[in-house]
Amino acid sequence: MTLPIDLVLVRHGQSEGNKAKRLSEAGDDSAYTDDFLIRHSAGFRLTDKGREQALQTGKFLRKDWFGNYTGFNRYITSEYLRAMETAGHLQLPGAEWYCEPYLTERDWGELDIYPENERQERFGAELQRREIEPFFWRPPNGESFLGLCRRVDRVLDTLHRECSDKHVLIVCHGEVMRAFQVRIERISQVRFKELMLSRKSEDRIYNCQVVHYTRANPADGALSPYAGWVKWTRPTDTPVTTSGWQKIIRPPHYSNEKLLEVVSRTPAMIR
Repeated sequence: MTLPIDLVLVRHGQSEGNKAKRLSEAGDDSAYTDDFLIRHSAGFRLTDKGREQALQTGKFLRKDWFGNYTGFNRYITSEYLRAMETAGHLQLPGAEWYCEPYLTERDWGELDIYPENERQERFGAELQRREIEPFFWRPPNGESFLGLCRRVDRVLDTLHRECSDKHVLIVCHGEVMRAFQVRIERISQVRFKELMLSRKSEDRIYNCQVVHYTRANPADGALSPYAGWVKWTRPTDTPVTTSGWQKIIRPPHYSNEKLLEVVSRTPAMIR
């Protein structure tokens, strides 16, 4: 599957849901009003901080893409309001946005909108199950991460058909960006679990973080058939932080012995 020459992913700015969760984790549940609790997370707007993050990120993209390059050929956003609002506040010249429902955030079902203490009280056992097998686990009446990857595959199929010679910008969500990473970089479910449980800053995807995949070798511009390099940037950091270009090393195929070695990491319970 041939990706666009450049695929740039942007996470939305801080949303009402993000802020409510952070406050609740600190013991303040005041954001969880009756009106807030009955609103579907699709309707969460950006906070003041989120709008400022979007403006900062737009400034970065304008300098990077409209100063050194000619901009993007395709602009796509999730249909959740926080992503659409972020896209608009990027203020990219001449942008005409396509809204894509397959890019909406993972459906957390019954776990979607709860203060942190009530979430733990009601669904503590489910959340523990998530840490055991996070790639395949599905929230009650929600969507597994594997299911989210299937949606992302549909988007990648469209990009393959329509945008293999283009530069594409997508505004979406943190877990959607992780699903792109899993599918583009061919990350195993074992490595996915490591990333999900990691406390390292470089393994997280922050609000308005930019992740850039390219088929063009950063050293000489030569095109590869596949996305060969990736770079993340956090334009809202002071100073701006970036990983720099990293070559994508996809995992090798497994030999019979390697498959059995992976399996042996889980003790057998019944013989």
